Amino acid sequence: METQKYIFLLSDATGETIERMCTAALTQFQDKSVTTRRIANVRSKSHLLDILDEASRINALVVYTLVNNELAQVAHNECTSRAIPSLDLMTPLLLRMSRYLGLAPQQMPGLLHGVDDAYYKRIEAVEFTVKHDDGQETRNLHKADIVLVGVSRTSKTPLSIYLAHRGWKVANVPLVPGIDPPPELFKIDQGRVAALIIDAHRLVELRAARLRTLGQDPRTAYADLEEIDTELRQVRAFYRRQPWVMIDVTGKAVEETANEVLVKLGLK
Repeated sequence: METQKYIFLLSDATGETIERMCTAALTQFQDKSVTTRRIANVRSKSHLLDILDEASRINALVVYTLVNNELAQVAHNECTSRAIPSLDLMTPLLLRMSRYLGLAPQQMPGLLHGVDDAYYKRIEAVEFTVKHDDGQETRNLHKADIVLVGVSRTSKTPLSIYLAHRGWKVANVPLVPGIDPPPELFKIDQGRVAALIIDAHRLVELRAARLRTLGQDPRTAYADLEEIDTELRQVRAFYRRQPWVMIDVTGKAVEETANEVLVKLGLK
């Protein structure tokens, strides 16, 4: 019977980086059963020794990123004396960079993820935005910083993702002829809603191109100028009954539209 293999991932910070690296490497060994264990915030010798005791007992491979030179040296010495298979991912890199830059490393754990909270805010915003794209999860509209509303092909999704990468939680709601918008849309702070509009001829081009991409006939009501003109007139009338800001996306780059959304919503 094949012996179970273990890999201990040690870090004096969150351990996210070393885990991603190890996961990427393990994809090259898909036929092998391996259990990985991420151990974060290893910042004392006693904690490190306790971990190595267990690693030695089950013959685990120890991979570590310890920026503190003394702690990294302890790990190296202990693994060597106990014949524990190990790999130091951080020290060789720090030494090589130190020589090249002519500077000593700060040896402060967590600097990568402690650069600023904006990093985590962006990740959270992108995750939220993806989950709330195209009318999904409307029950959570109240959690969005920005809600975009518009007919099909008014750049709702790319605009949402662009704003999310700048830290804004965005939800977008499609307006479909003959279907009422979700009631949650009218229960949230209406000052956070941006209504997107576009020129009819430009919308015809976008929708026809979309149909061709999907291998469908562009000569349908979805891309018909007369149908679109009627749809947009109804949408404009609907917008005028709401206290929302209106954004014309015709001929604008996503960056330009995003800036206008933030300005008109008072977020910039």
